[in-house]
Amino acid sequence: MTLLDHARPVGVLASLLRRRSVRITAVCWLAVNALVLAVARDVLPFDWPAAASRTAVGRLVDANLALAEVLMLTALVCWLTRGRAVDVAGRAPRRSDCARETVLLLLYGAAGLGLGFVLARLAGWHPFGLHLAGSLYGTHDHVSPAESVAWATYNLVVYAVVPLWFFRRRYSAEALNLRSGDRRADVRLIAVVLAVETLVQVATLDLGIVELSAGQLLLGLPLTFVLYLAGAVLPAMIFIYAILVPRLLRLTGSAVTTAILGGLIYTALHVWDAWTVFDTAGNAFLSLAFLLLTYFAPGVFKTVLTLRTGNAWVHVWAYHAFAPHTLADAPHVVHVFHLR
Repeated sequence: MTLLDHARPVGVLASLLRRRSVRITAVCWLAVNALVLAVARDVLPFDWPAAASRTAVGRLVDANLALAEVLMLTALVCWLTRGRAVDVAGRAPRRSDCARETVLLLLYGAAGLGLGFVLARLAGWHPFGLHLAGSLYGTHDHVSPAESVAWATYNLVVYAVVPLWFFRRRYSAEALNLRSGDRRADVRLIAVVLAVETLVQVATLDLGIVELSAGQLLLGLPLTFVLYLAGAVLPAMIFIYAILVPRLLRLTGSAVTTAILGGLIYTALHVWDAWTVFDTAGNAFLSLAFLLLTYFAPGVFKTVLTLRTGNAWVHVWAYHAFAPHTLADAPHVVHVFHLR
């Protein structure tokens, strides 16, 4: 029996807690929580209109509840995919090639973030990270349609088109996790995860989408979907889940360690989120801490979905394109593009 192949979700969680890498991650997570309380003293420096009334303690509660949801979703996914044998590591090249390609990919990703910072600043915009300024939390800053389109275009080209063009010449679609091995099972899994995540968001978040007019919904929903599909969803899918994940699994030999690394890389790609503040050491720590608290768990879960199905498209439809972005960010896009 391999990791996460227990018959029941409870067995999945118990198996996870026995893993050394999980225990280390849990200790680090708790340490970040404690340090946030010590540094913030209940005052956060971030421009978060959507969470303006939340204290540091409240935001930590939110982050830990989100982590709990991800753990439950992980257990559910592993139960639903029990019996599926997907050799994701076997799709990667030999270890020496994996190591070289992984290092080069990480350096390329860092260069993409650096270039995105410089080009966006030269244009007078927010730095280009994996999220458009104002995503999820909102912003009081001005975000123009030109900035939004440029952000989506840059990310699509740098993190999706160029890497896919390079690796697709050398590897098959299956080797890049771009082909389903069981479409019916994948569709069923997507439907279940999407339904659960949508219900959780509707129940727990103050979704501004309910305040939009019919005309704004008619234009804003498809525009939000396309904009974030190009600027956030496909870049993450290709760069991390199609290309990096098989190589990380081959190098580490551990699905758990791969999931943790996937979460860390996903977090790193959000380093230029517009709400981050790096003007003091304390604010820099709080920014990095809340990047981790916000994006690590979703990044881990996206990796789990890919490892369990061998299909990077599953996380796109189940846990990224529709929920959260289309649901949460449609009001922001409506505002940016002045839709009436």
